[in-house]
Amino acid sequence: MNKAKTAPFETAEFLATAGAGRRVLRLKAKEHLFSQGSSADSVFYIQSGRAKLTVISGRGKEATITLLAAGDFAGEESLSAVGGLRMSTATAIVASVVLEIDREQMLHVLHDEHLFSGFFLKFMLMRGVRTQADLVDQLFNSSERRLARMLLLMANFGKPGEPQTVIPRVTQETLAEMIGTTRSRVSFFMNRFRKLGFIEYNGRIRVHKSLLNVVLHDQLPEDNANKPNISGHPSG
Repeated sequence: MNKAKTAPFETAEFLATAGAGRRVLRLKAKEHLFSQGSSADSVFYIQSGRAKLTVISGRGKEATITLLAAGDFAGEESLSAVGGLRMSTATAIVASVVLEIDREQMLHVLHDEHLFSGFFLKFMLMRGVRTQADLVDQLFNSSERRLARMLLLMANFGKPGEPQTVIPRVTQETLAEMIGTTRSRVSFFMNRFRKLGFIEYNGRIRVHKSLLNVVLHDQLPEDNANKPNISGHPSG
């Protein structure tokens, strides 16, 4: 008797469809995927749309720590321990479609399906590199360069495929939180980027490839008077 053949596991299909231990959520803008302090019992995969991760301090101050796009996972801290709590809040920025995967199902697939575990490991490694780059950016770059880098990341410059030049709606307050400056400074830099032809900004932001020059080559048509001095010596 021939045994029934089991269909090969397909990562793309697993992440695109509902099934055992996973369900598709359709969220409106400003709806939460999960909230800080809630039970961490599932992982989320963004199929389409955008979301942001925020944290609230004990004094009630909220800060945006990262933006999430299609193809990103969120809530992976649920894999580390049973009964853990969320350390952040994930909120849809625009209408988004998200796959929620139960903790047990996620662990099962990671253990049994090596192609999927390799895919997930690659994502986690890339997120670690991104987090390290964010820290270096925050420590050593000016707020203007940090803003330029954030806009390029939101437009998917540097990722496979064509960049998404028009980025989802995001407030200047959110951008200010992410790069560690004030909304007024973000407004000043955005207006300057627009005058220099690096972006178009009329409600929606269209990012031009020329903005890369600010990050890669620090090319701005002015002297260095406003750039941070990290040498420890006074500029002459």
